[in-house]
Amino acid sequence: MTDTIDAATADEPGFAGFAPAPAPAAAAPTPYRVLARKYRPAHFGDLIGQDAMVRTLTNAFAAGRIPQAWMLTGVRGVGKTTTARILARALNYQTADGGGAPTTDLREFGLHCRDIIEGRHIDVMELDAASNNGVENVRQLIEGIQYAPVSGRYKVYIVDEVHMMSTAAFNALLKTLEEPPAHAKFIFATTEIRKVPITVLSRCQRFDLRRVESDVLVNHLSGICRTESVEAEAEALAAIARAAEGSVRDSLSILDQAIAHAAGRITLDDIRSMLGLADRARVIDLFEAVMKGDIASALGELRAQYDAGADPVVVLNDLAEFTHLVTRLKLVPEAVKDATLAQAERVRGGDFAQRLSIRVLARTWQMLLKGISEVKQADRPVMAAEMVLVRLAHAADLPTPDEALKMLRDGAGAVPGANGQGNGHAGGAPRPPSGGGNTALAARPVLASANPAPLAAPRAAAAPQAIVASIEDVVALASQHREITLKIALERDVRPVRFEPGRIEFSLVEGASRTLAQDLSRKLKEWTGQTWMVAVVNAEGGATMREQAAAAKDRRESDAAAHPAVKAVLERFPGARIVDVRDPRAVEAAENAAMSGAEGDYLPDGEEPLFDDAEPDFDGIDF
Repeated sequence: MTDTIDAATADEPGFAGFAPAPAPAAAAPTPYRVLARKYRPAHFGDLIGQDAMVRTLTNAFAAGRIPQAWMLTGVRGVGKTTTARILARALNYQTADGGGAPTTDLREFGLHCRDIIEGRHIDVMELDAASNNGVENVRQLIEGIQYAPVSGRYKVYIVDEVHMMSTAAFNALLKTLEEPPAHAKFIFATTEIRKVPITVLSRCQRFDLRRVESDVLVNHLSGICRTESVEAEAEALAAIARAAEGSVRDSLSILDQAIAHAAGRITLDDIRSMLGLADRARVIDLFEAVMKGDIASALGELRAQYDAGADPVVVLNDLAEFTHLVTRLKLVPEAVKDATLAQAERVRGGDFAQRLSIRVLARTWQMLLKGISEVKQADRPVMAAEMVLVRLAHAADLPTPDEALKMLRDGAGAVPGANGQGNGHAGGAPRPPSGGGNTALAARPVLASANPAPLAAPRAAAAPQAIVASIEDVVALASQHREITLKIALERDVRPVRFEPGRIEFSLVEGASRTLAQDLSRKLKEWTGQTWMVAVVNAEGGATMREQAAAAKDRRESDAAAHPAVKAVLERFPGARIVDVRDPRAVEAAENAAMSGAEGDYLPDGEEPLFDDAEPDFDGIDF
């Protein structure tokens, strides 16, 4: 035993012959809590981005229309389990004096609120259906549900990932779920709502928790940064919100990591380096190079971003996202006011939206979707990404399919790239620099100038005007200009009476549009450059084109039925009937017409199908 006594323990009681009791150890520091748990909502006012659900629940509680079960569904991190705990708190809300009723006004904590929020209340049971998915687990739940709650108003069962339950477990729960005891409530949460049986869904009130909008997430993250005394650039928070894809928990996890990564002020460069993201401005530069067909610049930009740490898949995803943004700005110009857009995205995206057509943007989107899946599967992603950019740049100066057909039909010269060369120039000549002029046979890259000309090559002379000599020619003209509604009306509703250059008279079938004559007159003037007099008369007109086609079909079937070979088949197989007749010559003529862009009658010289010198096609016989 020592003879000296520490001053801090001099007044401590002790027993004779023993040293005084040691001083108590200093209180252990509070363990760190991640932001996703620290800022977990405790009441409905803290929930962000779920206004519709909060309004519905508030009205239901105020009216006393509280169901026995809720089904909460949505992507990860939007607040399903948090909402379930808040609901349990609302059901069991009780003031300190023992009063209170179910309410959604939870700004002040009641007797049970703290335990429910922390997940340790005896009457609020949280079950994980991934590990409690069998009939035996449901049987235990049903046995326990019969007993009244210990301290709360309701026994609340929160079942997370409920879609993981087996079919037998779902069936065992149905009766109890439909008619539970008055003191029991169920709250289910799932990310796979389609896997939940309809018999369960029909017994619950369903709420679809939405992805949180990017601007709402940015404001939420900004408030947390102020509370945590952390400085962060607005563009850095916007990048976090985009990476989180509408998940609040993901955004807080990324912010937590960014605070540790930056060790000070969070910048956009910190977020890029941490997540392997590409610089948005450089992605726009890459998009411009690709749309110009400047493959050298595009490959150099991709390699520079890769060397800086950007993932090739992420780069292509960002490229696809910017393509979608440009398309959206073209269709909805007001989208430029989105607060999450960077200044470069607003200015340059709007410029691209004015200069690029929907056809080009849609083709770029489809090629990027296919390319992203290829890069994900490739052993060397950066090489696969480079090949995707090569395809995009090569397609930049190619016409879309309808433009190519129009060029062939109009005889406007060679189609770019038709010589088999990868540069889209006749004779394999190298591609001119971006922004340069184009030759007579070279297509202009879509961003080669501020006001790009049509992709068709310049014509040596003006194309001859279309010859309109019959109602069939008018229908062909409507088809050529993609006036499908007018084409169908002409085929179905028009009975020709008189046709001559500049004048058309016809009668209409019952139920036809009364504005058909005016519409046709306006379109003919637009297509031919001449004024046409189109009138509806009361005279008896001829058969409509659709009636003529039906009569021709009946005639072909009658001729086919009279053919000895067909008659033998019909007699040999009772119940067989002819459903179609195809003349091999007509099929061949149609294929040749499709290749050359011609339209009209596909039978040679307007001949009717003959079966004495051409073999019939027996594939049209239905047995």
